[in-house]
Amino acid sequence: MIPNFSWTVIQLGPIPIQVWGLCVAIGVLVGLWLGAREAVRRGVKKELFWDSSLWIVVAGFIGARLSHVLFYEPAFFVKNPLEILMVWHGGMSSLGGFLGAAIFGVWYLRRKKINIWKYADAAAFGLPIGWMIGRSGCFLIHDHPGTLTDFALAVREPGVLGEEGFGRHDLGLYDAILAGIIALAVLALRKKKKFDGYFILLIAGLYAVPRFFLDYLRASDLSGSDARYAGLTPAQYASVIALVFVLYMWYKKRK
Repeated sequence: MIPNFSWTVIQLGPIPIQVWGLCVAIGVLVGLWLGAREAVRRGVKKELFWDSSLWIVVAGFIGARLSHVLFYEPAFFVKNPLEILMVWHGGMSSLGGFLGAAIFGVWYLRRKKINIWKYADAAAFGLPIGWMIGRSGCFLIHDHPGTLTDFALAVREPGVLGEEGFGRHDLGLYDAILAGIIALAVLALRKKKKFDGYFILLIAGLYAVPRFFLDYLRASDLSGSDARYAGLTPAQYASVIALVFVLYMWYKKRK
């Protein structure tokens, strides 16, 4: 079982640096760098890829924040509307971020006359690695606690139920592992000739299914636990919608 620790801040001299923010920043940069390399191979100019990606990343963060506000803690933000702008207090929805990035990306890439599916497949080669690094930040600060368990990868929680060796699932860790597995799958299939959009659809499908079931491990007995609607988290509904879209597009593009 993993020892209970929370590494939230790195002190660089007099400057405190948030560990989660640092991991996300590194993940974004590494993901974009890998995507830019693949973009050249797929006929998308590197400069266009970087320019487009920076705007799409910003849209993704906005989508992540708005999704959290609307679906996770709407009552709190209605009472405290200024908190919407205080992102440093926490509160981001990963799947909401993907949705925001996708909606803005389609509009922006069409406007720039960039092939959307070629761009998406180039970005797909950096996405899982960047996601793994960013989710590692979630694990380091343990901001996605799960249900009680004695599983080997659980984070120890001293004193739970008065028993030694009891802990909680850590969804940040599991998500990072899942992203690493997806990255290996993409790398293994990289040289096979596929239709444009194959890799981004593959990643979305490979992520949506396990994410749906992983969310059953999220804690419901802690303050600030994820909201549930008819027994499911917002991420589970988003996973179902994403999978339906992936299957539809896969069928359509293969035809």
